[in-house]
Amino acid sequence: MTRPLRRLGFLTIGLFDPADPRPGIEDTLRTIELGERLGFDSAWLRHRHLQHGISSPVTIMAAATQRTSRIELGTAVTPLGAENPFRLAEDLGTLDILSAVDGSGRINPGFSVGPPMNYDRYKQALYPDTHRSEDLSYARLERLLAYLDGEPVSDFEGTMGIETFSRRIQPHSPGLRERIWYGGGSLGSCTWAGEHGLNLLTSSVVKAEGSTDDFATIQRRQIDAFRAAHPAGDAARVSQGLVVIPTDSATPDQVARYRSYVEARLPRTREPQGPAGVLFAPDLVGTSDQIADALQAHAGYQAVDEVAFALPFSFDRADYVQLLTDIATRLGPALGWVPAA
Repeated sequence: MTRPLRRLGFLTIGLFDPADPRPGIEDTLRTIELGERLGFDSAWLRHRHLQHGISSPVTIMAAATQRTSRIELGTAVTPLGAENPFRLAEDLGTLDILSAVDGSGRINPGFSVGPPMNYDRYKQALYPDTHRSEDLSYARLERLLAYLDGEPVSDFEGTMGIETFSRRIQPHSPGLRERIWYGGGSLGSCTWAGEHGLNLLTSSVVKAEGSTDDFATIQRRQIDAFRAAHPAGDAARVSQGLVVIPTDSATPDQVARYRSYVEARLPRTREPQGPAGVLFAPDLVGTSDQIADALQAHAGYQAVDEVAFALPFSFDRADYVQLLTDIATRLGPALGWVPAA
């Protein structure tokens, strides 16, 4: 049985013109502000390296904390292979405290492990002396989790001269560790995330596993495996991130462009792609009632009560305003969601 939608978020890539990046970055911040006004519970940033999108989500979120007062901010996802866990723990602790409302932080960092996209093309620049020995496995995330938990990173605590030093990463933000998410797309990764007490981000991409190529069935199996391994069981948090394109208030030109966009991406959804057998979910385009019906029949969606719908990559700002407004005022309520005050 489908659960009423409890939390509604959106995901943006934050595109900009490389010749003049400021307007695009400003548009991303304005989009987050709009999301808060519309009552969204969360805004998520897609993290990209060497592309014309968000390469520094900590910076974007820090700016957004000063322009919003309630909406939660997350990454979906940060490839941890390009990060130093020690330094990232310092940045995230600072950011979470900066974001706090009534003493509680609102940052939701999401991660993946393994080599980042196109890693072989820039690993020499990233780790000129150590790229052959860098550990890009789950152990890298386990280090970050330990640092956020406040485990010691130094063998000294006390005063030297007029300076005081701590054994653990500073500043420490209590509660941040419980808001760490993992972007899982396989049974193994989802099970690992559950065993380590993380929250699960599941998106429009999964690894084809088992005896079926049905996306929804595979995604549901992964969600069930995550919760079976998680200490919280069925209460463990899962957020689904499909691409939805409601057309309720769209102009005829927008509808035509949206449908063309979806049709161009449809071939990749028909069978697993590449040597890893990656399977993509079809984008959902139509009225909010049509999309709600499709979601409620989706085995993966039936297992969640949180979503972070992904905005298409290459649309205009006016398109994003229309999509977010329709999602918040029509699709969300059709799924049982109530906007935040």
